[in-house]
Amino acid sequence: MDEAALNPRPQLPTASAPARDLLGMVRAHYRELVPYVPIVPPEVLGKAGGVAASQIIKLDGNENPYGPSPKALEALRHCATYHIYPDPAQRELRAALADYVGVGTEHIIAGNGSDEIIDLVLRLFLEPGDVVLDCPPSFGMYPFNTQVCAGTLVTAPRRTDFSLDVEEALRQAQDSRAKVVFLASPNNPTGNLLRREELEALLTTGLVVVVDEAYQEFAEAPSYAALVSSFDNLVVLRTFSKWAGLAGLRVGYGVLAPALVRLLDQIKPPYNVNVAALVAAEASLADREHLMGKVGLLIAERERLYGKLREVPYLEPLPSRANFVLCRVQGQDAGQLKAALAERGIYVKHVDGPWLRNALRISVGKPEHTDALLAALNKM
Repeated sequence: MDEAALNPRPQLPTASAPARDLLGMVRAHYRELVPYVPIVPPEVLGKAGGVAASQIIKLDGNENPYGPSPKALEALRHCATYHIYPDPAQRELRAALADYVGVGTEHIIAGNGSDEIIDLVLRLFLEPGDVVLDCPPSFGMYPFNTQVCAGTLVTAPRRTDFSLDVEEALRQAQDSRAKVVFLASPNNPTGNLLRREELEALLTTGLVVVVDEAYQEFAEAPSYAALVSSFDNLVVLRTFSKWAGLAGLRVGYGVLAPALVRLLDQIKPPYNVNVAALVAAEASLADREHLMGKVGLLIAERERLYGKLREVPYLEPLPSRANFVLCRVQGQDAGQLKAALAERGIYVKHVDGPWLRNALRISVGKPEHTDALLAALNKM
């Protein structure tokens, strides 16, 4: 079963009263919006594939297979304020994040996942028709949220090695009068890093430069968050979904100029980060040693996975600094390969679009997950 079937989209009802055209009242750009196709949880995959959810090897969402920290789980068990609205100013979490990131609390805002920060930033800057620059292949939420916010998307495709084509990005930004550019480091789905000179070349244009560091903890490279004190047009996104094992609780954050934080505070929903997410995120930051130990295991397993995938004759894996490995597929159809793995209860991400054809993105799991994946691949 394909991803669209697993993610049915509700249809707007047709107008029942002749005096009202309900669909005609919907904003025009929403009627033409191309939806983002999310991944689905193990219980849904299990029902679709006839495999028990407990037996599924889920390597399609870049989640942390080790789960949350014990301190986070303990804090969730003992929280006594689930019946009270959360702190709209996120004071304790912002203070803990300031210590973690190394910037003042005035530079930080938390969101319902970093996805919400992407949406808030675009709503802050875009008038209908304003231009957003994307550098594909990259994260699908950038073009999706641009559509939602009635923006216009222009692209500066990456080079064949998936490095950033800075000259093309600068040309496109100037020609289109773009307001915002999105860059991920490590990039999803290719796993490579953004170089500092590339970032600074774009920052000096005055564009709002959004650097998505969702996979930063796996990168073994410095974060760009410290640069927000020098560049007021820099926005850095981070999340607890990957390194901290909190994907299901949806908590991310932005690091940016205080003036922009104040404006985002004004337009965000007042209680956008729920009590459970706040409690778990704060406890995770207090248990960094444990969590970073798990990150170390995943980095080591990433390198083993990459090496083993290089031995599979029909795969061309790319070096990665995230918690996944992208593989070009040679001589086989990547979609069919994904389906064959799914029949064995192993789920990976099929990547196929204008800028990246016939590829699989494979999340790093535990060693036993790698072993099961390789055993299946070597039979195909």
